Amino acid sequence: MAGRDRGRRTERVVVVGSSLAGMFAAAACARAGLTVTVLERDALPPAPRARPGVPQGRQPHVLLQRGLLALEELLPGLGDELRRAGAVELDTGDLAWLGEAGWSPYGSPQFRILSLTRPLLEHLVRERVRLLPGVDVRDGCRVTSLRRGRGSGWEVLTADGASHGADLVVDASGRGSRLPVWLAALGVGPAPVSEVDARTGYATREYAAPTRGPTPAGVVVLQTPGLPAGGVALPVEGDRWLVLAVGSGEHRPPRDEQGFESFLRGLRDQAVADVVSRARPLTDVAVHRQTASRRHHYERVRRWPPGLLPVGDAFCAFNPVYGQGITVAAREALLLHRALARGLHPGTERRLLRSFARLTSLPWGIATSEDLRLPTSDGSPSPAQALAGWWSQELARLSAHGDVRAQWAMTRVYHLMASPRVLLDPVLALAVVRARVLGAGPPNPRPPVLGPAAVAGS
Repeated sequence: MAGRDRGRRTERVVVVGSSLAGMFAAAACARAGLTVTVLERDALPPAPRARPGVPQGRQPHVLLQRGLLALEELLPGLGDELRRAGAVELDTGDLAWLGEAGWSPYGSPQFRILSLTRPLLEHLVRERVRLLPGVDVRDGCRVTSLRRGRGSGWEVLTADGASHGADLVVDASGRGSRLPVWLAALGVGPAPVSEVDARTGYATREYAAPTRGPTPAGVVVLQTPGLPAGGVALPVEGDRWLVLAVGSGEHRPPRDEQGFESFLRGLRDQAVADVVSRARPLTDVAVHRQTASRRHHYERVRRWPPGLLPVGDAFCAFNPVYGQGITVAAREALLLHRALARGLHPGTERRLLRSFARLTSLPWGIATSEDLRLPTSDGSPSPAQALAGWWSQELARLSAHGDVRAQWAMTRVYHLMASPRVLLDPVLALAVVRARVLGAGPPNPRPPVLGPAAVAGS
């Protein structure tokens, strides 16, 4: 049995929250032979459906390449289950992608990703984890407090007056985590918190698949520091599309339907608005504005209580537009599983927190560096971030002028498949110098599948 060391035996685990991070953690613990109780505040739906505890649940979601690999390791065969349930597999090279410097090269094979709704992903993951031996998922159980139990254990208290004993408590309760309050009540000093808030807002509407004329695999129009408004259109299961409007500060998209479509028509390219013009709306507009990136540095707390571990957004929450949170949570679960397989003993949790911190460093850097470039952000880039941002813009400029090597390097880093060191390839450095001296050459054309460009705002 995992966890026997120094007289301490880890057998019972309580996971607070049935978020994706919570279910990944439950899978990691169950696969290590532990008994797991998941306590969820919401009433869990019997079928894929958005729920109050996941306010971002109606926004578009994709699984990055590293996330797909992590999920397959954690829950083998899940990818095929998602595809059978209708998740749409896309090659990122087939996306019509308009960045700050222009259109990315179109049609060059890259990573294959899955586009699907968050409720479908949650439902299938939850059903898979429920089938694992020793897992008990209880909904309608709101956790109110945490106190030390006998020996080195814990008692997790819920609003109905019940007490759940645990040797290990995993906090997967998301951005609204009460862990800072619980730690204070235990006499544990506060953890430093880093936060970057670009005051970004999202609005999403669901449409039937577009009719009439050619349709791209998907469309992405990025917001930029000069025009912090963008849009995304992606196919999902059930022959539907999710269309996202994104903006920061005074450019945040509205909730009303006419305002939503007017916002899309006002983007610097009409590609997303064109998808909407050929599709029938199926829902109202769902907005989401809890988008700040927030990192709790629990790894710096010296007297960290044994048997306590935050994961997912309870540890580090990212601006959701970058699509990193699910991938990071799955990779955290793999680290947890490996630690349990080696044996859990006092001090392991703090080492795990340090591992989590290293794991989140790259996605945190990607998300916050981009957000800090927006004029609506509440901070400014550090000298190192500014230099990295400048270099990324140089590579993006190469990509927008046909350099597939630059595009591939940036894609690998974005999908967390490579270290940022690949961006320092001497061949790319030489290409940047050559472009500066001789010019970058003609820009990539607008992807032909989009048809002729229309005038923005028309």
